[in-house]
Amino acid sequence: MIFLETKLKGAFIIELEALRDERGFFARTWCKREFEAHGLDPNLVQCNLSVNIKRGTLRGMHHQKAPHEEAKLVRCTAGAIYDVIIDVRPDSPTFKQWLSIELSAENRKMLFIPKGFSHGFLTVADNTEVFYQMSDFYDPACATGIRWNDPAFKIGWPEEIKIISEKDMHYPDFRE
Repeated sequence: MIFLETKLKGAFIIELEALRDERGFFARTWCKREFEAHGLDPNLVQCNLSVNIKRGTLRGMHHQKAPHEEAKLVRCTAGAIYDVIIDVRPDSPTFKQWLSIELSAENRKMLFIPKGFSHGFLTVADNTEVFYQMSDFYDPACATGIRWNDPAFKIGWPEEIKIISEKDMHYPDFRE
């Protein structure tokens, strides 16, 4: 795997190192030792799959509060997403900054999201699937989020949002 640190401390784009031959290729998508070598949380306790039928579906921005903050390894296994993360760690030098990346079945890139980040995505293709590996279990009492269009962040979504849950639509404005 090739680990590319982003402008947000602790967040990495991970590209596959494909071993190719006449059959196709083989690549590792997760390795505890490699994650530890890059200072990343290798503890994965839960995997989730998000299936999104229509282009323009927005999910997010989601995160869990302490004591159940979670790191995520996110990969798009079908279709494509505009993936967004926001650093919500108050003591971070990149607090309140966000970045985006296109993850797709075609580019096979992954995004490692450290604890203390909010995460969301917009599907940019029909029939999109997103696979998550999580470092902590889901805890509804700790689950929270940031509204997708919160003026504190000014996220530049590339397309019209056509489908969004009531919950995601109505998160309150971000407060420090």
